[in-house]
Amino acid sequence: MVEQDTIKLLRECDAGIKMGVSSIEDVVDHVKEKTFREKLVNCKKEHQTLQQEIDKLLDKYHDDGKEPNPIAKGMSWMKTEMKLNMEDSDKTVADLMTDGCNMGVKSLSKYLNKYEAADEVSKDIAKRLIHLEAQLAVEIRKYL
Repeated sequence: MVEQDTIKLLRECDAGIKMGVSSIEDVVDHVKEKTFREKLVNCKKEHQTLQQEIDKLLDKYHDDGKEPNPIAKGMSWMKTEMKLNMEDSDKTVADLMTDGCNMGVKSLSKYLNKYEAADEVSKDIAKRLIHLEAQLAVEIRKYL
């Protein structure tokens, strides 16, 4: 049970990170304010660092991880494109990223609770990812 919950939690973190990195890549070139752009770039780097940890653990369990849901990813991309075409501003990017961070915190918290038998290393990664998403949402509020 511990190993199965661990793998499942790592898979969800894997998909969440991929979704987060993709979302940042979709919007970062639209950001005009230097500090805001730097926050996004740094957050992407932190996501990628966590991704490396997850990849090592999944490899240990001989698991390939998980891709984000293609429908969710497509809907996110369409929403981003539509909103930025209507108003290409830092405010729009902050709004989109805040929504994404909030969804990430919500879903990762749900999986952390669901896979409570996961090992502590995997739980710690999930908690760090949740914190990273929550922190970004707070830091970019001033751009809303």
